Amino acid sequence: MTFPVNGINMAEGREPEELLSRVREIFGDDAVMKVSSHAGGLGNEEQFRDLWLSVERARFLEMVDLLGEFDFPMFHVMSGNDDGDHITLYYHFGIFQCAGRGKRFGVAISVAVPKGDLVMPSLHSRIPGTEYSEREMREMLGVDFDGLPNKGLVFLPEDWDESVKPWRRDETGPKPEDVRELS
Repeated sequence: MTFPVNGINMAEGREPEELLSRVREIFGDDAVMKVSSHAGGLGNEEQFRDLWLSVERARFLEMVDLLGEFDFPMFHVMSGNDDGDHITLYYHFGIFQCAGRGKRFGVAISVAVPKGDLVMPSLHSRIPGTEYSEREMREMLGVDFDGLPNKGLVFLPEDWDESVKPWRRDETGPKPEDVRELS
C-alpha cells in the first residue's frame, strides 16, 4: 500500500534508517545528526527513537520537505533560546509511519538564527499548526517569520512595548522596571 505525501508515493513501513540515510545523502556534513534510543517496558525493549538534526537556516525548508518523503511531519512544538550572538530555534516533530505501529520516531530540527538578521522562513504554508509557535517565538525572542500571515501577539498584553523581548538575555530583554512582583 502506498500513501501520497507531497506528491511522492511512499511505501508503508519504511524504516527510520532510510530517513537517516536520506538525510546523509542530501545534506552530507551540512546537517549534524544525533540519534538516541529509549527503552522501557517489561522486556526493556526499544520504545522509540529521537533524531536530533541541526541545519542551516537556508536549508531548513528543504529538511522539512525531506521529512515529508517519509511521512507527514506531525508538528508538536517549537522552542527557542537566546544563545548570545544568535537565537536557536528547536522544531519538534513526530513521524509515525516509518517507526511502525504503536511507535513513533521523534525528529527535532535546530536552526541558529543570527541576531543581526532575525528572519526565519515560516512553516505556516506547509503546516498551518505552526502559527502559534511562530507567533510565540516572534513576541518572546524577536524572530520574524517570513510568510506568517498573522503576526499578532499571543501571550503579551495588547499595549506591550514590542521592542522588549521577554526571553532575551541582551539589551532587548526586560529591564528590572519591566518586571513586577507577583503576590
